[in-house]
Amino acid sequence: MAIYLVLIGLPGAGKGTQAVILSKERGLTHVSSGDLFRDNIKRQTELGKQVEAILKSGALVPDDVTIAMVRDRLMQPDCQKGAVLDGFPRTPAQAEALNKMLGELGGRVNLVPYVKVRDDVLVERLSGRWTCQTCQTVYHEKFNPPKVAGVCDKDGGELTQRPDDKAETVKTRIAEYMKNTAPLIEHYRTQGLLVEINGEQEIEKVTAELLAAVAKVS
Repeated sequence: MAIYLVLIGLPGAGKGTQAVILSKERGLTHVSSGDLFRDNIKRQTELGKQVEAILKSGALVPDDVTIAMVRDRLMQPDCQKGAVLDGFPRTPAQAEALNKMLGELGGRVNLVPYVKVRDDVLVERLSGRWTCQTCQTVYHEKFNPPKVAGVCDKDGGELTQRPDDKAETVKTRIAEYMKNTAPLIEHYRTQGLLVEINGEQEIEKVTAELLAAVAKVS
């Protein structure tokens, strides 16, 4: 039986890291909407050309284009055992489209792990990032600090903080993301598919909790 997991988590929660680990541990394909966009644009597929034009215009990619891209990916041979969906769906409407899509493939969403982290922890994780202007190496003032403050260990380049990583910007991003994601979380909660995972633990412990939750539905 194919297993389909929808992984939810705010920026800084470690969702992307866990999606990669989970897919390897369970032999599932990692389907990231962001990667799909980039891959289709790079290969200049028909959908990729549409997405590229839309993004260049500054507009949001419409649901039907995103859904078509995900459907195309899930129909590939490497998704026969199932997939870990990362970044899709983002809304209840997309979730309903995914249900229909998986139904056509003879499957369904089996579980929706929500990697939950408190806002203040997310702000600490994201706002502590500093990037080397020369080699783009990323440091963190708490979790991975440089040997000398403000200086890259590798090439001595200056470390600066990107506008997106400043505390106030991070708080705004989190609030906006939560506002948009809350309906999706409730959608899956009411269906009994949502399981909350403590994302504030060490990576290995988060993985163990995820695997234990998935084992119960497979």
